[in-house]
Amino acid sequence: MHTQVPTFAAGSDLRVYCKLAGVSMIWGGTFVAGRFLSSDIAPLLLASLRFLLASVILLVFILVMRIPLVLPGKKQFAQLLLLGFFGIFFYNLCFFYGLHYINASRASLIVVLNPAVFGLAAWLFFKERLSTAKVLGILVCMGGAGLVIISGKRTVFEGTTQTWLGDLLIFGCVLSWAVYSLFSRNLTRVLGPLTTVTYSIWLGTAMLWLATWMRGEVSVAVIGALSPAQLLSLVYLGGLGSALAYIWYYDGIQRIGATRSGVFIGLNPLTAVICGALLLGEQLTLIMCLGGGLILVGIYLCNRPAFQLPGRK
Repeated sequence: MHTQVPTFAAGSDLRVYCKLAGVSMIWGGTFVAGRFLSSDIAPLLLASLRFLLASVILLVFILVMRIPLVLPGKKQFAQLLLLGFFGIFFYNLCFFYGLHYINASRASLIVVLNPAVFGLAAWLFFKERLSTAKVLGILVCMGGAGLVIISGKRTVFEGTTQTWLGDLLIFGCVLSWAVYSLFSRNLTRVLGPLTTVTYSIWLGTAMLWLATWMRGEVSVAVIGALSPAQLLSLVYLGGLGSALAYIWYYDGIQRIGATRSGVFIGLNPLTAVICGALLLGEQLTLIMCLGGGLILVGIYLCNRPAFQLPGRK
């Protein structure tokens, strides 16, 4: 009999919402960090380094905190392999190769499709009810995110002859993340978010390094030549953008479901714009503020049932 590992988000749903907002803010920065690194490091090697770092951080955390990992059964191990392939291996191939062809703003505009894909897939495969408020919330959130991105980058729709390839690859991220999010629900209930994330990241990391080795892209010289700024970006991707964010995100799925958790991804571009204003002196426009307000309204509409009195559905 499997024992349940304690989760990180004990308490009310408000803590879950705060963590999901934090996850989206962290992931908003991964597009910038990924774009910065992908110009100098082969995408496959970059993805492998990111999740090697995440794997080490998770291992150290588990050992220091003395958290027992639940041993998965054969069926659960097969599910973890599926999660490792789509959520780690395939997603990151699409992510880093896609950022070779398109800029971070254009990529984040495509990723905004995530909530709609989540909602549709949850309805088709898991018969999850999509209320009018949820559908409206998803559409409002996507519209607000689109306003933020387009107002911030007027050239977001401009590209080269290979832009379509970058678009297709980033849309592959959307599809693979939907699989990773939706097909993890049963595992997180039995194994817990930490165990599910840890095993899927370890398995996905092994797949990445195997592919990197087979393609002959493992290069100690490239790794040794990383600048302090590149190392800091890599730590951000592996530590915050992978290890911590994945655990918090899975905890959110376990507690409030994939559709309501996925809509928080609309905060990604808003975070990027705010960081640009605070750190780079970029100007905030009225349209950006309007888009940010729509994102928050969309998240509220999608999660509104959670604010009802206890016992009501």
